[in-house]
Amino acid sequence: MADKCYLPTNRLMLELIEKHKGDFRISYSISGVAMEQFEAWRPDVLQSFIELANTGCVEFIGETYYHSLSYIFSKEEFKKQVDQHRQLMKKYFNQEPRVFRNTELQYNNELAAFVEGMGYKGIICEGVDRLLGDRSPNQLYKAPNAGIKSLLKNYRMSDDIAFRFSDRNWSEWPLTADRFANWVHQLAGHGETINLFMDYETFGEHQWAESGIFEFMRYLPSYVLKHPDFGFKTVGETVDAYAVKDVYDAHDFISWADTERDLSAWLGNPMQDESIAKIYSLEEQVYGSGDKLFIDTWKKMLTSDHFYYMTTKYWADGDVHKYFSPYDSPYDAYIYFMNAMSDLSMELKRKRSPKLKKAGIE
Repeated sequence: MADKCYLPTNRLMLELIEKHKGDFRISYSISGVAMEQFEAWRPDVLQSFIELANTGCVEFIGETYYHSLSYIFSKEEFKKQVDQHRQLMKKYFNQEPRVFRNTELQYNNELAAFVEGMGYKGIICEGVDRLLGDRSPNQLYKAPNAGIKSLLKNYRMSDDIAFRFSDRNWSEWPLTADRFANWVHQLAGHGETINLFMDYETFGEHQWAESGIFEFMRYLPSYVLKHPDFGFKTVGETVDAYAVKDVYDAHDFISWADTERDLSAWLGNPMQDESIAKIYSLEEQVYGSGDKLFIDTWKKMLTSDHFYYMTTKYWADGDVHKYFSPYDSPYDAYIYFMNAMSDLSMELKRKRSPKLKKAGIE
């Protein structure tokens, strides 16, 4: 992944920043566990992100360190992970995130208010049609119970690049930089910010180099900047520049996943619900152990991907889940996870036993 995506894409982004003398700007959301892997196995990738940070044209976004669903199951764990991630961004990039994105863009009104209470000025979420109605995602919103600014992802334009770019059956294939820029320019006067948010693996992995994705990205900024009304801003600069236009009322949780844009990619079937309930039930025991290895192992088991692999959805959504999963089936994902959790639970009991015996408890 480093050779196919991260390094070539980072080189291209650095080239574009230098070429456009600061007019091209980017925001990144990188989990703590991804950063750990870079540090351990590909320090050249980590260094390439540091070089991007040093340009002054790149902003790093806050999130949960372990890419977890912790807000739903443990507010205390959520706060710990967000703070741990904030410290990591400060350590490597000398930035303290001002804008937050929850795992997989999971969002509701309560979360917006909670994150605002943690000091963030903006939060990224999905622009869901059923909540927007006939309104545009291309402006700033707020939850009805909070003042924090919500930046809505324009999922149609994001997905044109992230999912449809190499689809030869798509009516707009092949997508060129000048055509996409023209779509952007047609929105002049109909909004203030077009938020393109996608997996970084779009470049080189989901869309292979042979598809022309790197050439598309190489020329896109130049075409966008040809129109005098358009430029690039980081998420924090966008929050500073524009006022809230309307209320975005997400009473129930939304996300950017699958056609439902809800939590059903991770929760809902018996395997998902049982495994996530049981792993969070170990929280008190894990922290009570005081063992850093146990705590780190447990936190890694909170990562949302484990539960994503257990989905039993069919058709298009199921195909997407299968593409990302290392398992042959969702049942294998469940069995491996439960076995690992059983091992962790037994080790915790072993660690507690000597203390209990010493206290006279058998």
